[in-house]
Amino acid sequence: MKKIKMVFFDIDGTMISLDKETISKKTALSLRKLKENGIKICVATGRSPIQIPDFSGISFDAYLSFNGSLIFNDREDIFKNPLSMDDIFTLMENAKDMDKPMAIATRDLYACNGTNFDLEEYFSFGGSQPEVYDDFEDIIENDDIFQAILPIRANEYERAMKNISSTKIAAWWDRAVDLIPKNGGKGKGVEEILSYYNIKKDECLAFGDGNNDLEMFEAVGYGICMENGSRDLKKISYDVCKSVDDDGIYYYLKDKGII
Repeated sequence: MKKIKMVFFDIDGTMISLDKETISKKTALSLRKLKENGIKICVATGRSPIQIPDFSGISFDAYLSFNGSLIFNDREDIFKNPLSMDDIFTLMENAKDMDKPMAIATRDLYACNGTNFDLEEYFSFGGSQPEVYDDFEDIIENDDIFQAILPIRANEYERAMKNISSTKIAAWWDRAVDLIPKNGGKGKGVEEILSYYNIKKDECLAFGDGNNDLEMFEAVGYGICMENGSRDLKKISYDVCKSVDDDGIYYYLKDKGII
């Protein structure tokens, strides 16, 4: 393994267990040690900026949110890639035909046109609950929408994506999906961050657990899948570490002499 200059971290199922709200003491220690060693750290998540938790006061060098559709640091926006308005309205019609609610996300808020149990549990992972807005369509027309969320399962994907041209599914859970620009994703987001900081692919390591991390692993030199991660992600991983509940990030970085 080459000298590592940047590490990317998925949040849910990677830094934070799906049944917990905060990172462990050892994971927090890992982040601080990386910073002390001059290694840049980056969040890479499907969450919105308002759902990214406070990591024990640790400041990241970049925040890749909405699976790469909005990337920023403490100084400026690095990359913005909102959804097509036409696709959003088509998705809304498809969801209506399936009797499903839909959520949309701007930089500063989540809005829903309805809710159900699966959507509520999806939002609970980020410590919130879906809020229904009467002016749902006005929000779509008047603000950048960086992500949509549909509470659907794999056998419903084809129906939900009927007549969709420039949007794709980024799935990390089996009961709901994130919808992002077809030309986006965590892989594209990683490329934008590496260009911004002038860091090479083989100088980067990433930790993840879900299928929305597949493109991120392809964009870095070393993709490390959590033991609790998906089968598909493990297939393309450089290595597998202990589970999120067993502080896999800490022990992997320590064993490899990175911290």
